[in-house]
Order: sequence, then structure tokens, then C-alpha cells
Amino acid sequence: MHHSLQVKQWRTDGMKTRMCTARPGWMNISFRQGLYKKSMRNIEVNLIDILEVDTKRQVVRVEPLASMGQITAMLNPLGWTLPVLPELDDLTVGGLIMGVGIETSSHKVGLFQHCCVGFELVLADGNVVKCSKDENPDLFYAVPWSYGTLGFLVSADIQIIPAKKYVRMEYYPALSRQQMIKRFNQETLKSSGNEFVECLVYSETSGVIMTGNMTDEAEADKINPIGYFWKPWFFKHVEGFLRRGSAVEYIPLRHYYHRHSRSIFWELQDIIPFGNNPIFRYLLGWTVPPKVSLLKLTQGETTKKLYEKHQVIQDMLIPLGKLDEALDVFHKELDLYPLWLCPFMLYNNPGFIHPEKDSDEMYVDIGAYGAPKAPGFEAIPATKNLEAYVKKVKGFQMLYADTYLSEEDFREMFDHSLYDKMRKQLQCEKAFPEVYGKVNRKVRD
Repeated sequence: MHHSLQVKQWRTDGMKTRMCTARPGWMNISFRQGLYKKSMRNIEVNLIDILEVDTKRQVVRVEPLASMGQITAMLNPLGWTLPVLPELDDLTVGGLIMGVGIETSSHKVGLFQHCCVGFELVLADGNVVKCSKDENPDLFYAVPWSYGTLGFLVSADIQIIPAKKYVRMEYYPALSRQQMIKRFNQETLKSSGNEFVECLVYSETSGVIMTGNMTDEAEADKINPIGYFWKPWFFKHVEGFLRRGSAVEYIPLRHYYHRHSRSIFWELQDIIPFGNNPIFRYLLGWTVPPKVSLLKLTQGETTKKLYEKHQVIQDMLIPLGKLDEALDVFHKELDLYPLWLCPFMLYNNPGFIHPEKDSDEMYVDIGAYGAPKAPGFEAIPATKNLEAYVKKVKGFQMLYADTYLSEEDFREMFDHSLYDKMRKQLQCEKAFPEVYGKVNRKVRD
């Protein structure tokens, strides 16, 4: 395995700088451009394959650069899918494990990391190690959120579940905050049914709750293949139910999974304002979304500065019970809509994130993407205020985005006890930076 050879070579060369993958910054989905790539030993990791689909054990083994689009294209025709299949086609398995992955099935099955049953890593000594909850469990629980700072991921075993043809979607518009939260909680906490739950919040007082269940049967007149390029953007389609009232649709499974992909949730309306115009969609709809990697490769300094000043791309994870209060905080700091609400079960596993009390707890991801309209909005102070709030309610910040937390606050938000223990045990100090060193705002250009 040439990865372990590269790591062994690094040892032979005297371990002068720390290591990171050689995958260029423009290729990942985060808008962050990490500076650390320039000063570290880059290890070539070109692992893009789906290695095995084991229908007996109901597990798929994949390499870290396999993408969600690639995995659904392979699994769905075979009648299988992942329990948690994060939205954008280009998201990779490695990114979703080392960072975080969530989808509307997470209230039933947890985050992407919770659907993984085993990892294989190259460690700082060049050895290849397997881990699962029964084999090297400490390492297994320390890997998620570790951002490649414990070793290089070379493969992951992920659970698979039977897939069906359609998702039967129900849309419930809510015209008051109270009604919205009540319905969202109710649908999230239902003991049976509701494989998928999400809510798009369109204003301080309105939102549309969506629930979905996989099915092979569909009422022909209600089938809506929302993924075709000439179709309205999904978030605009959903907004229509605020006027039209509740409804049911059947969406082909792959179209459902990637329902926010074409408009990159709603980021695209800032990039191509006329993108949802029917004429544009009809004639040029096939050209979008532009790959995030293309946007990053081609954006000049000015655009980048504009983004940083006027745009927010953040996901905050908070206990479900705090949702009402959190929406007030988001409104005050950002006044940015739509907001994406996605509930997830946070399991009481050891590792970087877990509930404060010793039991599983329902959380919700609040996704804020776009250009805030709050008077006097400035990205840095607003983000800092959100971070402080999230920390106070024992929530977590997704780390693909900017974090401005001090190292001390960062260690308070994320439980480093297992991570520190593994760093020491695996002698990572000389080999890899710490997570904080990869994600905090100061290490970025």
C-alpha cells in the first residue's frame, strides 16, 4: 500500500514537518482554503473506489474519496442505499467521516458516522490498522470529526439498507412559529413512520415541514421528478406550499436525495440570481449547479472577500428543546431565510461529540447559507455571537465552516478526552496537526 510507504518514507526523512493529504483545497466542498497544505508534507491519497457491496452483512466497503453521487448511482440500481445519504453529490465518504454528515433520516439513525461500522487507517508509524466497535474501539470512536489528525483513512465499512423507488413526501405549511415547532417536534419524535424529516423556515413565523417515507408504489398523477434541470429549484417549489396548503408528492429516490443539489441549497440564487427563471432553466438549466470546486478555482480575491464579508455558510447543532430560542438568536444575528432544519439523534458514544447527559438525545441542525439581511450585519461578530450561544446550550458547530472559537472554548465545545488519549498513544504529535489547527479561522488565508 503506497500510503504506508509514503508515511514510512516521511519517518526515514526525519519527520521534519507534519503530514496532511495532498488533495488540493479547491476540491473539497468547504469554502475554506486551508493554509496548512502549503507547509506540510503532502501524502498522495487517490482512493476513489467502491470496493465491495456485501448484501449478506448489509455493508458496503468504500474508499475515502468515493462520492455520494457515485455511491447512489452504484447502490440504488442494486436495490440498496445508505441509511444517511448527505445531500450534495460531490461530498466524499472521507469528508463525511473526518468531518460530519447529516441527512433527513438522521433523527432515526444518527449522523453519517453512526452508520459506519469499521474504518481502516494508516497510522503515523506507517502501519495499517482496522477498527470497529469491537476491534480497537477507542480508535473507532475517535476517528469521526478528527479531520485526518489521527491517521489517513483508507477505507470505511458503511451499513446499507434496502432502497425503494420513490419517497412519498408530505408537505405541511405552518404560518406561526409555535405551530411550526410543534409540528416539527411531533413529526421528528414519532415512533413509527417518517423515515425523513426536515423543515425549511421562510420567515420568523412561517415554514414548511416535510416528512418522507420510501415506497415502491406511487399515485401516477402525483409523481414529481424534481431533479430535472428544467424544474423549479426545490426550495422555491416548497415555498409554494405556504400559499397552496398541505400536499403529497412522490419523488424518485435519487431525485429526493439530491433535491437541494441543483441550487446548492439556496446558495445559487446569490451566484446566479436569474437561475430560477423558467427560460434560464429550460435553456441553460443543465449547466448548474457549477461545481463548488470550479467556483473556488475561479473566484478572485474580490469575490472571496465579498463572500467572507456578506455571506454566511454555517451549520449549528443544538438540542431540539432549544429550537425556539435558537431561531430568535439566528433572526437577530442574521435575519437570513430560508433556514434548513434537520433533526438528528446524537448517540451517547465516546468521542468528539456526545450529549451532556448520559443518554442519547435529539438534536437539530440549523443550516444558515447565504447573504444575511440583519441591520449592520458583519460576518465575524455575528458568527462569534452564534458560536457563543451554541456553546452555551451544549451544542456544536460543524467544522467545515469558519470557526472563530478560541482554543479553550473549542475544547469546551468538543470533548477532547478520547482524542487526546489516542493522539498520545498513536504518537500523532509530530505526524499530524490538531483538529483546532486545521479549522480555526487564524490558520486560513
